[in-house]
Amino acid sequence: ARHVQVLRLQPGDVITLFNGEGGEFDATVTRMGRSDVEVEVGAHRPVEREAARAVHLLAGITANDRMDWLVEKATELGVASITPLVAERSVLKLKGERADKKLAHWQGVAVAAAEQCGRNRVPTVYAAVTLKEWLAQAEPGERWVLSLSEGTQALSSKTGSAPVTVLSGPEGGLSPSEEANALAAGFVPVTLGPRVLRAETAPLAVLAVCSA
Repeated sequence: ARHVQVLRLQPGDVITLFNGEGGEFDATVTRMGRSDVEVEVGAHRPVEREAARAVHLLAGITANDRMDWLVEKATELGVASITPLVAERSVLKLKGERADKKLAHWQGVAVAAAEQCGRNRVPTVYAAVTLKEWLAQAEPGERWVLSLSEGTQALSSKTGSAPVTVLSGPEGGLSPSEEANALAAGFVPVTLGPRVLRAETAPLAVLAVCSA
């Protein structure tokens, strides 16, 4: 309703609606209220704008507004889901009511980013977990961990279309024990190249490659 009012739309104008689960609907504005808008919903169009490969981010929580930025840009680049990771080196620690508020905020950021870029499937932002908690409930599947260690594989060598979970650390990176646990759980170490990217940039670089 706020968007329609800001755009000064009037009865008879056509807008596009989506429910975040795929496809979109044509709709016609029928009444403009002070704080609400009524529309007549028309036909559903099965339009899809998803990336060819589903990438699920398990991303170390970054400080200040950097996590907001990561959620926003990841949504634009087609991320399938985001699980904030409470890593050993995470500056921001979340629990209780604060964690619930942050989760709702990040999900709102994802919705707004989907609206802006024309994406009609909203990625789910899951509750923050530790790596140990995630591994305890994770289902099998392809897994990559962004790593600066020796023997990593170049991301450019990873091909295919199967869904993949990408693990990345916070500003200080994953701890040696976290990376060891990830490797033991089947994560393949991958590198983005010779430059060290920021914690909020590296996952986006992966998404850019996978959505190309």
